Amino acid sequence: MVTPRELKKLAKEHGTPLFVVDHDQLRKNYATFKKYLPRVQAYYAVKANSDPAIVKTLYEAGCSFDVASMPEFEIVHRYIKDMPDKERQDWIWDKIIYANPIKANEALQQLNQYKPLVTYDNYEEIRKIKKHAPQAGLALRLKVPNTGAMVELSSKFGAAPGEAVDLIFAADKAGLTVEGLSFHVGSQTTNFGNYAAAINLAANVFKEAQDRGYTKMFLLDIGGGFPAPYDDSVRPFRELAKVINRELDRLFPKKIQILAEPGRFLVATAATAVSKIIGKAVRDGKLCYYINDGVYHTFSGVIFDHCQYHLKSFKRGPTQVCSVFGPTCDALDVVSLVEQLPPDLKLGDFLYSENIGAYSHASSTWFNGFPPAKVVHINL
Repeated sequence: MVTPRELKKLAKEHGTPLFVVDHDQLRKNYATFKKYLPRVQAYYAVKANSDPAIVKTLYEAGCSFDVASMPEFEIVHRYIKDMPDKERQDWIWDKIIYANPIKANEALQQLNQYKPLVTYDNYEEIRKIKKHAPQAGLALRLKVPNTGAMVELSSKFGAAPGEAVDLIFAADKAGLTVEGLSFHVGSQTTNFGNYAAAINLAANVFKEAQDRGYTKMFLLDIGGGFPAPYDDSVRPFRELAKVINRELDRLFPKKIQILAEPGRFLVATAATAVSKIIGKAVRDGKLCYYINDGVYHTFSGVIFDHCQYHLKSFKRGPTQVCSVFGPTCDALDVVSLVEQLPPDLKLGDFLYSENIGAYSHASSTWFNGFPPAKVVHINL
């Protein structure tokens, strides 16, 4: 992981706000995922951070990709088109999944030529896929418990277990092939029981489909939600993997392919943000720092991802509770109301925030005319 000394040097060299991506950490996170879930093929959720250099590093490490829009698809596709002929010939299009259950007709029309694997969870989507992407393979997304997840998803997506097999047969009747099932237990899931419950639910749907005569399914996509170690309250990944491996081995024979869509777990700890103090004031007796990054930029996860990122100073010494605000004139631009920082920081001093690689820079805007942070890649 990049050291504070290296961060400070990069900030002086490149200016701030700065977003530093450590590719050694990316490779380490992917290796950890494969070590503890050897049966599972990882499809990186590009939405977590769509920087093409991150896609490249993970592809070279052996990763596949989960995309949820055509722009994300094109990020992966552009990289593949630029490969040498031999590498491009080795690419298999079933190593990419379009995992947004609700797709625009235009996206389906563009996808059809690639014979993609796509998810669905309702009858209307079957009709759309049949009309606009009849060459696609399907994975039915199930509604599963999201208890304890930082971001709940089952209220928006997922077929009820009771209608799952009917949806499989409806797709089959339309001339489409349902290749398997998928689910998502919610983002940053620290309740490991969610995975056990979801895998058991999926196994029951597999069995019901087989009992009713549908035998074409050969894959299970266990989705994302793998928690990043933001703090000590998050149990080690190996403990979650033990739960998942036990249930997979108990309920799904080896012939069933297992997919997953890790996003946050792969990229969160691989990036650090560095910002500069541009203002300082005392309001109602509380020290306030203003920095040149905020919730419309790298700290967008405070709003969109329900995530709290902590800031650190490069200076040592006593600290006190402070507020930290972003640079825009919007009162929403609050990075944190409770940060422990030295009271003697000056304008021009740097702050940094670790573990900010996921759902952060990917959501940056140009609101108020302030540009997103500059991205610097190290250890490529």
